Amino acid sequence: MTPYEIISQKRDGKPLSDTEIDFFISSFMSGKITDYQMTALLMAIYIRDMDSRETSALTRAYIRSGETIDLSAVSGRKIDKHSTGGVGDKVSIILAPLVASLGVAVPMISGRGLGHSGGTLDKLESIPGFRTDLPVAQFRQLVQQHRLGLIGQTRDIVPADKRIYALRDVTATVDCIPLISASIMSKKIAEGIDGLVLDVKYGNGAFMKDAAQAEQLAHSLIAIGREFGKEVVALLTSMEQPLGNAIGNWLEIRECLDCFQGKGPEDLMEVTLALAGEMLQLGGAADSAEDARRQCQEALHSGRAFDKFLDICRAQGADTAWLRDPAQVPPAAERRTLAAGRSGYLSRMDTFAIGMASVQLGAGRLRAEDDVDPLAGIVLHKKLGDPLQAGEALLEIHTRRADTCDPVLKRLESAITIADAPPEIPPLILKKMSS
Repeated sequence: MTPYEIISQKRDGKPLSDTEIDFFISSFMSGKITDYQMTALLMAIYIRDMDSRETSALTRAYIRSGETIDLSAVSGRKIDKHSTGGVGDKVSIILAPLVASLGVAVPMISGRGLGHSGGTLDKLESIPGFRTDLPVAQFRQLVQQHRLGLIGQTRDIVPADKRIYALRDVTATVDCIPLISASIMSKKIAEGIDGLVLDVKYGNGAFMKDAAQAEQLAHSLIAIGREFGKEVVALLTSMEQPLGNAIGNWLEIRECLDCFQGKGPEDLMEVTLALAGEMLQLGGAADSAEDARRQCQEALHSGRAFDKFLDICRAQGADTAWLRDPAQVPPAAERRTLAAGRSGYLSRMDTFAIGMASVQLGAGRLRAEDDVDPLAGIVLHKKLGDPLQAGEALLEIHTRRADTCDPVLKRLESAITIADAPPEIPPLILKKMSS
């Protein structure tokens, strides 16, 4: 077989064998297949699709490209959570310590923000000293000692995905369900989990713009999990507006601190508790959704979950002074308010545009090498359906880039629609899917 034959076969809409997929990925990693040949195959897959067998084979080839983590020394079931990405989605930062505080081991390998979607690693690294670039041996030790570890993808875990994602990002082949599925599931399977809870988002702030697309992606992810003997549950959740009120790294950590005190925004807590409940049930720590919710509420109200968060922060090198007294954190140099231009109801948010506005302020990156300002971002004062009076504050921007304030405020004004009547708001959690 040759790269040309494999590329042309997929270009013509024919399925690839497991052997052909494995050959192509291993040859790419060894340098025998070039970036332009890999790009050609990615575009052929994007246009012609892959069936479930091919997608599982691609996942397996990704996993074989690097090492896998052996967590057999960690007692009990190991359960992780993954979100397909959105704006203001800081659920993992609350959920992981919450679930670990109730006894379930949570080995979590997260990503950075790119484009409009924020990244868990950037949020954690806005806490002074917090290290996410830990080696596998230390990650394993954290999970064993603390029932929790929060790191980024290492150089040795699924390196094929890391290289291929960089090509997808610049060749318009990111939005492809088989490629998304293999990318997500290869990393999760390689980290040594027994089960996985997925937050598959849909809406104008998600990669999947409608519920049908999100459901198709969830089916694909669940099927791969089943193929590898993993229990997978997916919740389809709305991203028609940012989750919570804060967008931006330290601003989101600050909002998480409110959640640990039981004072978090209602939508953020609803998604967090639903996902945590599924994790506790998969981990054998709860008998039902009701039992799981009761345990979660108790762990939050008693301070047990917050104590676990402080423990893992200290274990990963963080100075927890900001977490114990966030009032001491210096505010961003520039803070400006956007006011409602008329009375009515907040009827629509262009969540993608709001996410991109936060990037302009310095809260995210358009390229992997871009710097991130931990204090930059947006704080929402109103959410969908809220009544408004002309001149009332809609949101506040935080940045050190004074020259961006006016264009960002103009962009945000265009991203928000005010109407005479309240809108019909889609359910926050649309449905549950499982293997």
